[in-house]
Amino acid sequence: MKQIPRLLVPLAKHFLRAGQVGAEWWSDLGKRAEWLSVLKGGEGGLATSASSIHPSDPANVSTHMLSHDKAPDGLGEFLQMSLGQQLHPHLPFLRRYARALTGSQAHGDAYVRATLEAIVAAPDEFPANVDPRLGLYKTFHAIWSSSHLEDGPVLTGADGQEAIAQARLARLTPLPRQALLLTALEGFTVDDVGYLIGLESDDVEALVKEALSEIESQTRAKVLIIEDEPIIAMDIETIVRDLGHEVTAIAVTREDAVREALAERPGLVLADIQLADDSSGIDAVKDILAEFSVPVIFITAFPERLLTGERPEPTFLITKPFQRSTVKAAISQALFFDEATAPA
Repeated sequence: MKQIPRLLVPLAKHFLRAGQVGAEWWSDLGKRAEWLSVLKGGEGGLATSASSIHPSDPANVSTHMLSHDKAPDGLGEFLQMSLGQQLHPHLPFLRRYARALTGSQAHGDAYVRATLEAIVAAPDEFPANVDPRLGLYKTFHAIWSSSHLEDGPVLTGADGQEAIAQARLARLTPLPRQALLLTALEGFTVDDVGYLIGLESDDVEALVKEALSEIESQTRAKVLIIEDEPIIAMDIETIVRDLGHEVTAIAVTREDAVREALAERPGLVLADIQLADDSSGIDAVKDILAEFSVPVIFITAFPERLLTGERPEPTFLITKPFQRSTVKAAISQALFFDEATAPA
């Protein structure tokens, strides 16, 4: 089984230890690199300065030329345009996975940023002869497993929610959670997951069963569903009840959602983006979070819009149309980081 090249992990761990200096590093690069001509990944237009590169998306970068004696430290002599373009469509979904895995947009996006900066610094070390998506997730996992086990949290100054997350991580090894999320949330096959985490397929299946067993032991929660499509709402309600949770209400507008949340405080909110009266599920959630803290899972047909890494965005996200296993995994992971459902 092909292993991740050794250079990428120490590079990424260096970026992780730097904390939030990634954005400053890229900004400074933009100020010093008038000579650099870059093309953003995908179908973006030609830019004339590295300042056009968003700090969380260094893998979007490609160059027409880089002078060895002028290139900044850690950037490498060449950044391959084709690699950046191949990875670009997968970045939103890697952010989704990283946020679900860590229970935090800040932590998840930091791991993704470190992964991409390591790839930019050493593009020749990127896994060859595999699908680019597999190579991207493989690199992420090498960094996650190494830094998570050896270095502890990515960011310091943990608040109460972060403390809960770390306590939960101490109760359950990360591998079962990774296996469940990779199969149920990200849609990888068991064989693909085996490649990503370095195990045989039978071992992966055992890890998924272990994670599902952990789900069964979770304390039951009250769930508010914000969804204006009756069939989808009924489907979600069935899944929630089958997991043993209580549905407090099904709201179809922003006003309904806020009223129901205040009438009976939920332990989890499942929210659609576009609601019946053209109001926004995002605005409804903002109104609710202004009153009290509660984990939220957004359900949308356009997940890329909420996975840019450019602003505050949801930690947990489900794509429409969804599988029951996806909703089940997302609910369990959201509650995994919630104090109200922590096992005694």
